[in-house]
Formats: sequence, C-alpha cells, structure tokens
Amino acid sequence: MELTSRERFIRTFKHQEIDRIIMIDSPWGGTLERWHNEGLPKDVAWEDYFGFDRRLGFGIDNSPRFESKVIEETDRYVIHTTNWGATLKSFKHLDSTPEFLDFFISDREHWEIAKERMKPTDDRIDWKWYEDNYEKWEKSGEFRSLGFWFGFDVTHSWATGTENVLVGMYEDPEWIKDMIGHYLDMNIALYDKLLAKGYKFDGIHWPDDMGYKNSTFFSLDMYREIVKPFQKKACDWAHERGMFVELHSCGYVEPFIPDLIEIGVDCLNPIEVKAGMDPIKLKKLYGDKLTFRGGINAVLWSDTDAITEEMERVIPVMKEGSGYIFSSDHSIPNSVSFDNFKKISDLAHKLGKY
Repeated sequence: MELTSRERFIRTFKHQEIDRIIMIDSPWGGTLERWHNEGLPKDVAWEDYFGFDRRLGFGIDNSPRFESKVIEETDRYVIHTTNWGATLKSFKHLDSTPEFLDFFISDREHWEIAKERMKPTDDRIDWKWYEDNYEKWEKSGEFRSLGFWFGFDVTHSWATGTENVLVGMYEDPEWIKDMIGHYLDMNIALYDKLLAKGYKFDGIHWPDDMGYKNSTFFSLDMYREIVKPFQKKACDWAHERGMFVELHSCGYVEPFIPDLIEIGVDCLNPIEVKAGMDPIKLKKLYGDKLTFRGGINAVLWSDTDAITEEMERVIPVMKEGSGYIFSSDHSIPNSVSFDNFKKISDLAHKLGKY
C-alpha cells in the first residue's frame, strides 16, 4: 500500500518498514525558472510532477523587529536592512547567498538593546493563517514541522556576524549563551501558545551549520559548553510533546554526531559530501540510531553519468533498515536541467523502492 508523506516520515524516523524512501529537496529559484522554460508545467508543483514528498514547515517571528528598509537599489542588487538588525546586499538575478555588510548586534551592549525588543507576544503568530488553513493541513497527508530559529548558525550568519560570534565564544561565552538561549526561549514560548490552542505538529527542525570544509567551526569541548545544552533543550521539548527532531547542519560535523544522538536528534541533514562527510561510513556507524537525509553530492547533479553512478553506489546502502531520506547534500543548483532531473527522479524512485 502506498503511504502518505507523513506516514513515510514517521516510519523512517522510527526505522520501520516503508514502501519507498522519502524524496525531498529544494531547487533554487533559478532552477525552477529553468525547468519551466524547459518543459515543467507552470500549473503543477514540481514535487507533484516528479513524485517527491512534502514537509509542511511553520514558523514564528522571534526577531528584535528592527526596521526593514531599502538603502540602495540598482538593476543588479538591493542593499537593505533586516528585522535582525543586519545590513546586506541581495543580488537580483543570481542564485547566491547575500553579502552581509554590517550587524547592529555586534557586542553585548547592542545585544541587550535587541533582547529588550524580543518578547513572546501574541502578535508574533499569524493566528488567522493557522485558523484558516489548519483543517486543510490535517487532511493533506504531509508531515508538519515547526521551524525553530536559534543556535550558532543563525546567530553568526543572520544577526551578529561570524567573527563577532567566534571571538565571543572564546572571550565572552556567557554573552553567546545568552543570545542562543533567548532565541530558543522565544521559540518555545510562542510554540507553546500554538499547542495550547490545540494545534498539533509532527516534528521540529532548525538550521545550525556548525562546520565548513573538512573541519568544524569550533572544538567539541566548545560545542559541549556553549551550543549542545540548548540543542538538548529543544530536543527534550519536542520529544516530551511527541514530536521528532531534524537538525540541518552543513559542513563537516562528523565529530559532533555521537553527541547529537545523545541529546535526541532523530534526523541529520544534509550530510555534505563536498565538505568531507561520508554518508556510507556514517550509515554503518550510526544508521541504527540516526536517520540521514541527503548525502548525494550536489556538484554531480548536472552530470548524468556521474550522478547515476553516485546514486547507485549510495542509495542501496543508505536505505538499508529504513532511516534514509533522499536529497542533495545542499539544494538543486540551476546547472541541473529539467531532462537531467527527470532522470535523477526516475532513478531515485527505482532505487528507493523496498
């Protein structure tokens, strides 16, 4: 019997029998534009066309609510401020990360100003949106996951700056702990309000990129002192409410995996091969304790022969005993043609059957 996406997610996290592996990914905006130009019908969601699964994600506003405004705009880019107090340059016609130019929260003094603006008030939740759509979500058969926004990654990349946070972790760890902890407390307080209204969800997820190529951003000891306690608090909160936990952490994070299992992370993604992660090695070491999502090198996706060989090598091993979700090890770049992705999709369906 064919399962719903929600049923596949739950059984996969529990390492139970399923009909096929979950298939989920995130094409760039330019990738979707290319696919539409090359044959993807504009009135059909790409997931439906290729038979991929869905996960419904939900969020709240736990920001300091600084003013978001445009400072400069040209044909190529927009320089603007965000509700987190960052100033960045976003490029209009490129699928690329924005260039961060400045951060308001650059030290403890400015953090205290921002923190005072971060209170879990009801107006940070779009109550009407939940009221209007919840019944439809329940009937959709899709896995419903609450998006958390806390941790090392979002602190350094979106609010405070990499150098400020890394130096702070060494020189003033209590400041960094206070930021990460307050972000998390905001999430928990606001989601507790949602749950109190009777809304139900299947899991939580959050981004916390803790590594880069062949190395982590900080030592295991520093992770255990500063970041791990808050990740554990999030895992405990979810598990106490019957929800699963998925952590997104780009880069090389293999040294942290035993600790992630210890605190209760159920699923880790994206298993970034180009950063030094070896999905087959990790499956053999931890596959009975952890679900893996990703591990298919995105660099190869535009090369039909190379990606075919990689999928045929990796997927049969990763799907053993369930606990695997097919995905690129980051996202689908615009170098991947519509025809090439059809071949990738067909092969994933073939290799992913049980």
